[in-house]
Amino acid sequence: MSTTENKVPLIRIKKLYKVFGKNEKKVLEQVKAGKSKEAILAETGHTVGLADINLDIYPGEIFVIMGLSGSGKSTLIRHFNRLIEPTAGEIEIAGCDVMKLSEKELQDFRRNKMSMVFQRFGLMPHRTVLQNITYGLQVQGIKKKERELHGQEWLETVGLAGYANQYPAQLSGGQQQRVGLARALCTDADILLMDEAFSALDPLIRSEMQDQLIELQDKLHKTIVFITHDLDEALRIGDKIAILRDGILVQQGEPVDILLNPVDDYVEAFVKDVNRARALTVETVMQPQICRISSETIGEAVIQMRKSKQDYGYVINDQGYRGVITQETLEGIEKNDYSKGINASLLEDVPAVQSDALIETVIPEMLDNTHPLPVLNAEGEVEGHLCRSTLAEVLSDQSSSENS
Repeated sequence: MSTTENKVPLIRIKKLYKVFGKNEKKVLEQVKAGKSKEAILAETGHTVGLADINLDIYPGEIFVIMGLSGSGKSTLIRHFNRLIEPTAGEIEIAGCDVMKLSEKELQDFRRNKMSMVFQRFGLMPHRTVLQNITYGLQVQGIKKKERELHGQEWLETVGLAGYANQYPAQLSGGQQQRVGLARALCTDADILLMDEAFSALDPLIRSEMQDQLIELQDKLHKTIVFITHDLDEALRIGDKIAILRDGILVQQGEPVDILLNPVDDYVEAFVKDVNRARALTVETVMQPQICRISSETIGEAVIQMRKSKQDYGYVINDQGYRGVITQETLEGIEKNDYSKGINASLLEDVPAVQSDALIETVIPEMLDNTHPLPVLNAEGEVEGHLCRSTLAEVLSDQSSSENS
């Protein structure tokens, strides 16, 4: 997952409007005055595609734009490379004002800065798989030998080694979409635009493609703008999510913000059927670290425990987390033994969980242990704890909203 700390946005969209119709500039004033999409359509015959969209998308981020059919999400993504011209607004990518590009500059920009993956694959049926993948490089003027070498590498990366000379019609839908993904990646563009890229696939293949995208992103760190109408997909792959309704941006933020703090009834309707245990990670619901016993001797552990409000602590040494020791255990030890070290016989074997684990995967451990589970970060350090009451609160919120 990407972090935006100390980063400058790679893509900046400011006050973006799109009105479809012959007098779009004139009708724009009505949009800015707050007249509804329905009223404008009824009175002028113009369609409001987008209204006052503001977005910052950071390098290495998977930014998901979602909404129901007609919400404006596909219209928005086509503004990034000016496949659709805005009625008003600013589009800045990597510090470049896209609106000021000449036709030639725009052509170069589309060839080198952005690649697009379409819902219906967009493959050329008369070209082989390898020729489809390397088409972007051919347009860039790369020599045949070099582009084929590069194309073979991407074929292997997406799991299609040996399919170079096949034609799209000989492939399954999932394989065709892998070719589409390889073609987009082959040009080495910084930004990937994915418009409902997995929507046409069967659920199982779709899930595999999501896995592959996440795996590739861990290695490539591309900036990906991903369009979908499926919140489960958005929550699974997105670092950030923006939700559109009737061309208006109603909420944007990290998946956990969208899931736990929907801003209105529209967003709440989106999130109410999501299985939170499958969507939220331990990190999103854990509590801060509690009593940490880092002493070498029993006597020092007793002192540390007395300073704590808890009746147990996580024992940690140079090797990391070792287990739980309770106040009751320490109080049962004779003072004569206070100089001794803390050995394994004094510890309760409470398993640790990883901060990036899905809640669903740690529920069995929660049920098997009376003590809260220590939460470890990627470096193996204890950074928090997960208790039953917190888990119950997060999951019962969902039950309450479903029953109300």
